Amino acid sequence: MLAILKKRYIIPLVATGLLFIGASFQSDFFEIAKQIEIFTTLFKTVNMNYVDETNPGDLMDTAIKNMLAELDPYTVYFNEQDVVKFKINNTGEYTGIGAIITRKEGKLIVKEPYKGCPADKAGLKAGDEIIQIGDINLVDFKENAGQLLKGAKNAKINIKFKRQGKTNTTQLVLDEVEVKAVPFFAKIDDKTGYIVLNQFTNKAAQQTKEALEQLKREGAEKIILDLRGNPGGLLNEAVTICNLFVPKNEVIVTTKSKIEKHNNVYKTTREPIDTEIPLVVIVDGKSASASEIVAGALQDLDRAIIVGTRSFGKGLVQRPIDLSYGTQLKITISRYYTPSGRCIQALDYTHKDKNGKAIRTASENYTAFKTRKGRTVYDGGGILPDIETTETKLNSITEAIVRNDAIFDFVTDYYYKNPNLGKTIPIIDDADFESFKQFLKKEKFNFDTDTELALKNMLVLAKKEKIDAAIAVEYQQLLLSLQKSEEILLNQNQKEIKNLILEEIIKRYQYKEGLYLYYTKSNTEIRKALTILNDQKEYNTLLKI
Repeated sequence: MLAILKKRYIIPLVATGLLFIGASFQSDFFEIAKQIEIFTTLFKTVNMNYVDETNPGDLMDTAIKNMLAELDPYTVYFNEQDVVKFKINNTGEYTGIGAIITRKEGKLIVKEPYKGCPADKAGLKAGDEIIQIGDINLVDFKENAGQLLKGAKNAKINIKFKRQGKTNTTQLVLDEVEVKAVPFFAKIDDKTGYIVLNQFTNKAAQQTKEALEQLKREGAEKIILDLRGNPGGLLNEAVTICNLFVPKNEVIVTTKSKIEKHNNVYKTTREPIDTEIPLVVIVDGKSASASEIVAGALQDLDRAIIVGTRSFGKGLVQRPIDLSYGTQLKITISRYYTPSGRCIQALDYTHKDKNGKAIRTASENYTAFKTRKGRTVYDGGGILPDIETTETKLNSITEAIVRNDAIFDFVTDYYYKNPNLGKTIPIIDDADFESFKQFLKKEKFNFDTDTELALKNMLVLAKKEKIDAAIAVEYQQLLLSLQKSEEILLNQNQKEIKNLILEEIIKRYQYKEGLYLYYTKSNTEIRKALTILNDQKEYNTLLKI
């Protein structure tokens, strides 16, 4: 009788559900159609009636991007130019000059030429100011000058640039530039290999595999994988990189969505390279997304020890969808979960505070999970390392120095005063630090700390309200006190500043690879990872082997 009743009521319940879904869909469809009609009418009206000439493309671009910003920072619209940049981020390849170029106070400055790339071959150095590209003088050029340095492979571009007050000319020959996912790997002692993985492009797994195999051929019996500062990228590459160290058919990550087709389980599909080699993974607060998939999976499977500081906490998955006219939408489609079931998303974009900022999951609301061997791990806020190190945060005065390029400019002068330093690692002593402070004074460097900016803004407001004369004496006293405190802070943080100066010097003479090599001998997290790998008993205890 019960079976009959069950059968009798199945059809009405299912039908009711379908009716509800249908009604809901129709309601949503009507609302969407209504809002599109309102927006279309408004958009046409503004463009036809506004007092000045409008740019419909710019208006629409701004409208779409601001609308999507209300959802989360990762759901974004790409216009045709943005799509090209997105392709570079995913492939690591583009045709160009191979250098970081920035605008500073209207000037186009070379920040870092990549070794062996067109800018480097043309003789450009960090600190050079590009003043003319082809026939275009950049003095009055207000648009994106970087576009003038792009073109087809082997295209030749004549440029003029200033270096140490002297005007020079050179010719750039554009070429395909590959920004490597693995920019550096090496043995750092007789038995330990070190691999830096900077991004998850479509060549990340292959480059990591090649680095691992080369290090093993050279005799490496332990591996450090450095994911610090890695913002993520392609999910499949993260799974394949895990597959280098774990067996075939292991679950690495699961994605869950309100849309059934986006619910997926990603498993390793290949034979691994080495499932036994001791492994330490280093992360920091800038290790995000695919980096956290790798670190989280290897932690959950008890395959690696995680060292460093808590990772960023991005547990959201995006997918690019092609739109009309060569545009694209990158949209958040699901959340990802590590093998133990953790979602390590830190910010809740569906709930925002009074300032419109997403609310961070409080630590008391974290949920405990168990790794394969029973170790306790938590969700809610990034990957918490097994061995935490002190988070390296720059002091406010040091942040101001870095942000305003004081160290960059000082080292540019240093480079030309010491042309033959080569691969020698200098010692930055007290005399060098004093020279740096004198350089700041000579250049009348503004620290522009938050406090200094607030004080300057106060004077601007005072002038508007015509009370600046009344507070002039007090303002100058405050400014002098602030400047004295800044000098005290400089001295208090000289060790940190000296180290940043040294790092910039190494990069000038030995490119980024020289800096990585220096890190292998001096960096706290790398030394800690090495200590753990050299103590087999501690390593086994941490992983419950």
